[in-house]
Amino acid sequence: MAGGLRTDGGAYGFLALMFQKEVAQRICAQLSTKAYGRLSVISQWLCEAKVLVELPPSVFTPPPKVRSAVVRLVPRSLPADAPDFAAVERVTAAAFQGRRKMVRSSLCDYMQHFEEAGVDPQARAENLSVAQYVRLAQLSG
Repeated sequence: MAGGLRTDGGAYGFLALMFQKEVAQRICAQLSTKAYGRLSVISQWLCEAKVLVELPPSVFTPPPKVRSAVVRLVPRSLPADAPDFAAVERVTAAAFQGRRKMVRSSLCDYMQHFEEAGVDPQARAENLSVAQYVRLAQLSG
């Protein structure tokens, strides 16, 4: 287990959960987009995430003021050398705290690992892949 998480894919094949549309978009956001952030990185590290359907307010009684979306989350099997969950949280928190800063500023505590993780010091947090965040967490752990 990595940080209390099952590494064998868990006890279920997938979850289908409904969220406010904007939250669903953040969970499934692609690299280098405005919606890509901590939630995207951690969700996509642990699961394959995909928006299945968007729902208008009119399908609910009473209708809410927001749109909803159903997201399918399929747990990933984490490798034995997966970093601790807390380590990934720390790296992503530091990176996205200064979202518009270059990572050489926001992740200065991790700079010694940039080359090995394939991180460009002039990149911004939203330009690092899930794999790069996970690698930084591994190397710093």
